[in-house]
Amino acid sequence: MSSFAQYFNSTDYLLSLPMIMLALFGIFVLITDVFLKGEEKRLNVWASLAGLAVSAGAVWKVQLAYRSAVARGIDSSLMGFGGSLIFDRFAIYFCYLFLAGAAVAILMSVKYLEIEEENHGEFYALILFSVVGMMCMAAGYDIVLLFIGLELMALSTYVLVGFLRRDRRSNEAALKYLLLGAFSSGIFAYGLSLFYGLSGSTNIGAIAEALQKTNPKDPIAILAMITVATGLLFKIAAVPFHQWAPDAYEGAPTSVTGYMSVAVKAAGWAMLLRIFLWMLYPMRATYVPLLVFVSLATMTGGNLAALTQTNLKRLLAYSSISHVGYMLLGLVAGTAISPSMTGIKGILIYLLVYTFMNLGAFAVITSLRRRDIIGDELDDINGLMQKAPLEAILMLVFLLSLAGIPPLAGFYGKYFIFLSLIESGHFVLASVAVLYAVLGLYYYLKIANAMLMRPAETAEPIAMSFGLRAALAISAIGTIGIGLFPDIFIKAVNWSIHAEAADSVARLMGR
Repeated sequence: MSSFAQYFNSTDYLLSLPMIMLALFGIFVLITDVFLKGEEKRLNVWASLAGLAVSAGAVWKVQLAYRSAVARGIDSSLMGFGGSLIFDRFAIYFCYLFLAGAAVAILMSVKYLEIEEENHGEFYALILFSVVGMMCMAAGYDIVLLFIGLELMALSTYVLVGFLRRDRRSNEAALKYLLLGAFSSGIFAYGLSLFYGLSGSTNIGAIAEALQKTNPKDPIAILAMITVATGLLFKIAAVPFHQWAPDAYEGAPTSVTGYMSVAVKAAGWAMLLRIFLWMLYPMRATYVPLLVFVSLATMTGGNLAALTQTNLKRLLAYSSISHVGYMLLGLVAGTAISPSMTGIKGILIYLLVYTFMNLGAFAVITSLRRRDIIGDELDDINGLMQKAPLEAILMLVFLLSLAGIPPLAGFYGKYFIFLSLIESGHFVLASVAVLYAVLGLYYYLKIANAMLMRPAETAEPIAMSFGLRAALAISAIGTIGIGLFPDIFIKAVNWSIHAEAADSVARLMGR
């Protein structure tokens, strides 16, 4: 017993509790699904939501322990498993974000899976397992744990994308996503192995210390940085590593597309920020020019490609890519020679508001699915105002928020990104970003025009399930609530990055 306690103590247990709960509930759903038939399958939904709620309670318990440790001046007590896992404010913030996104995605999926005749417990279990991987990506302080978390999330998502087994598009999308994802993971792992060779450690802090003493022009360090950045940029679908996103978004079940666009992307950002800000910060003079190029290419490619799309899911996929470009500008501002904490704050606020407004938009698209209508083409949303005025108005709210129109939530994401660019002296980048934001408004209004001005293709009414209504309500409350009462959420973001006490990105990492 004493030997076991040496490797797994009470702190390790507390920090891993949110992930343990999700894994146990996922296994429970897999086992009980064997005995459920027909309408009884809906019990999987409640079990999954219960698992997310219990995990959220465990995260809250960790948060209370963190507050207690800070009050005693023992900040490092929330690092477990020999320094591999760290539950700081940053990780706690992202864990709540993952759980919220997963809950809304599950509510969106119930009726959709029944229509597709694919309502199986494995679907909900895979979402829970993917959230376990996301938590490892946000709280990992060791490159081995980060990679394990990434692969757990990725493997679960590959299966979710291809979950419609009788749908050729779904199968093709899953295969493309798997092949490109495996290739990018290999590049990412190669970069991590180079950093291990340079530092002799897999701990992020130890690697950062080694890089601090390494020549910034060392070719091995630069190669390692480029390969790691390639893997990370693939996960957030930045140009030119975005090719998988439109096909995966179009072929996946619509609720999975929404889940991928927010939770999976947020997990990629959590890991990217952990690596760039904690591990690669000594190399910022080398990677900032790379980020500037990628952000401009991403905004350009995403916005221009979205203009010509007629499929709603592909349009929102390219829209999602353009939003990645805006957030990368926040990272540029946050790691510049004169860094701005507002840039990092802008990314976290952006991810928060994007979770609600994008899931809301995909919830409306999900409601268009009927037995004989796929519902993801632009023509399928024609005349929505006539058939379902409430859903049309909510869709308009989500679209305007995505465009950054005040006083909706999306405005604050862009506002803090643009402000950070101005604070850090990147006036040209700020001007380009504003121009692309105006361009984005065009293709969002194209969807609004189809809903409000065109006649409906069919008079068949839209049937909304309870789960879909709940998902829409949560998304609408989040989108409108954050827009009208931003102070509460901005304070939460400030807390997550110590912005109330830190005036620079370096102080965020304790440097």
